[in-house]
Amino acid sequence: MTKSLKTRFILILTVILTVFLLQAPRVSVAGVVEKFEPVWEQKPSEPEPARLFVVTTPGDARVRILNIRPPFSQGMALAPGRYHVEVSAQGFKTETRWVTLSAGEEGKMTFHLTAVPIVVPERPKPEPAVRGAFTNNLGMKFVYIKPGSFMMGSPSSEAGRDKDERQHRVTLTNGYYLQTTEVTQGQWERVMGSNPSHFENCGSGCPVESVSWEDCQKFIQKLNGMEGTGKYRLPTEAEWEYAAKAGTKTPFYTGDCLSTGQANYDGNHPGNACSKGEYRKKPVVVGSFAPNGWGLYDMHGNVWEWCQDWYGDYPSGSVTDPKGPSGGSIRVFRGGGWRLIAGSCRSANRNWNSPGIRFNNVGFRLAFSADR
Repeated sequence: MTKSLKTRFILILTVILTVFLLQAPRVSVAGVVEKFEPVWEQKPSEPEPARLFVVTTPGDARVRILNIRPPFSQGMALAPGRYHVEVSAQGFKTETRWVTLSAGEEGKMTFHLTAVPIVVPERPKPEPAVRGAFTNNLGMKFVYIKPGSFMMGSPSSEAGRDKDERQHRVTLTNGYYLQTTEVTQGQWERVMGSNPSHFENCGSGCPVESVSWEDCQKFIQKLNGMEGTGKYRLPTEAEWEYAAKAGTKTPFYTGDCLSTGQANYDGNHPGNACSKGEYRKKPVVVGSFAPNGWGLYDMHGNVWEWCQDWYGDYPSGSVTDPKGPSGGSIRVFRGGGWRLIAGSCRSANRNWNSPGIRFNNVGFRLAFSADR
């Protein structure tokens, strides 16, 4: 074999051997045939999210997760981990707790917040106006209201005020006596011989109601005859409000608000941002609640109280011993009643109707003119 042929033969043999090696299966050390397969890079799988539910008392409490930014929502998806939960509500102590959630877990937390006692600062007591008292032959009790000046009506900032409550200074130059409670069913019956009240089964100690302004005048005339005097009468509107406020400047003689533990009114719809409370749906025995600073009971709520005045607009300036308009078609009653919201029981609130009309939440209390 020539040298050129030998070289060509070696080249061909090398090519054949190379092709064979490329196509042959791979054999492991153990003699097991292995196939060449591509290996792709795989991302690690993300864990299933956890979910969190929070039950609170009160039900409108605010829930926050303090160590994440997104706002809390019930059943929100969260990465497995540890979370700092805060629950808060106005009037309750804020609570915080940690919770650890695993992948796929539905965590549930329950919070019962503790109410924070409301501390009401003690208001300075107004100077007492009572300088004497008497009880008549029917057991009606009266206290003396001394002369004085006050701002009648309400300031423009007072919640629930009406436009007919223009504030103005009133001076009362004469003292007078005012009945400590509303006239009761028993007192009415002893004078008139019958009981007109819708809530007659409430008892003799409950306020007489379903009496018109005209009915009250007949009662007063007869009582004056029985007592041998001419001094029993209805209070003027100014006398009524002066006594109701008892030296206070707030919407109620109890302060900025009223509760159903202080007066009988519709606590289901309190108004004036006062707390919700009881709705008794009828009058209660007179004197069931604490009196105002001058010893007068139920000046807020229970039954409206007729006043002597015709209804009319207030004057724009200061007045002395006002007695209302000289004539008209409607008479004033004041104080609110058992089926009214708190705002209607404000010291400055006014109401009116025909002097012949009767309602089962309207009664009266008596004034007695004092000697000068």
